[in-house]
Amino acid sequence: MKKIFLSLFIFLFGITVSAQKLEYTTKSNIPYYSDAINKTDTYINERCLLDIYYPKNSSGFATVVWFHGGGLTSGSKELPEGLKDKGICVVSVNYRLSPKVNSPKYIEDAAAAVAWVFKNINTFGGDNSLIFISGHSAGGYLASMISLDKKWLLADGIDANKIAGIIPLSGQAITHFEIRKERGIPETQPVIDELAPLFHVRADAPPLLLITGDRELEMLGRYEENAYLMRMMKIAGHKETKLYELDGFGHNMTEPAFPLVIKEIQRIVNEKKNTKK
Repeated sequence: MKKIFLSLFIFLFGITVSAQKLEYTTKSNIPYYSDAINKTDTYINERCLLDIYYPKNSSGFATVVWFHGGGLTSGSKELPEGLKDKGICVVSVNYRLSPKVNSPKYIEDAAAAVAWVFKNINTFGGDNSLIFISGHSAGGYLASMISLDKKWLLADGIDANKIAGIIPLSGQAITHFEIRKERGIPETQPVIDELAPLFHVRADAPPLLLITGDRELEMLGRYEENAYLMRMMKIAGHKETKLYELDGFGHNMTEPAFPLVIKEIQRIVNEKKNTKK
C-alpha cells in the first residue's frame, strides 16, 4: 500500500502537451446489445447504451471503459473531466439498475459493454490490446467483477486476460451491499461469495491498481476491503497488484485519483510498446 498526497498529482508534461494537440469527438447512445435483444426488453433498450469520446484522426490509442457509481441503484453514464483530453478514448457505460433488475443483470450488462468495445473499438481507430476497465464505487465493483471472474466476458467470447489493466476507484471487493440487500442481508454484514471480486483472486489476472479514499473517511470499510484484495492477489501469485490510499479524501475521491489512472494507463501502454520493439 502506498499513501498518495495531493502535491504528487502532476501530469507528465510531455503527455499533456501531446494530448492537447488532438481533437476529440463523441458518439452517443450506442446500444451494446444486439437489435434482437434490444427488441425483447424495453429496459435494456432504454439503459444499455454507451458513449464513445475519442481522438479524431488518430489511431492505436488506448481506451478506458468507465462505469459510473450509484450503489447499483442510481446514476448515469458520464465523461469524467479528469479523463478528457488525455490522448485516450473514454467509453462511458449505462447499465440496468436495482430494484428494476436484480443481480447478476448489471454484471452481465457491464460484460456485454466491454465485449462490444473489444469487438468495435478498432473501427474508431483504437487498439483493442489497450483496453482498460475502470469505474467509481459501484462502477469499480463492476470493473473488478467482470475482470477477475472470467466467466462474464467469456459469455461474449472475450478472454478477460486481454484487458490491459483494471483500475477500480473505491470499489467493493466483497459482495456488493445492494446484492446483499436484495437477499435481505444488512449492509453491515460482510459476505464473500461468487459475486465478490475477492472470491476470484488469481495469479494470471491483468495488472490491478486499486485506489481508495482515506481509511478513516471512506464508507463501510472500503479501504480495508481493497487492502485484503491486494493481499490475497499477491498471495495467489499476482505480480502486478497495487493499492493507493488517498489521504484526506473520502469516498468521493475521483478527482485526485484520475491523474493516477492516467499515469497507470501510460505506464502499461509504454511497457507494451517497448515489448513490441
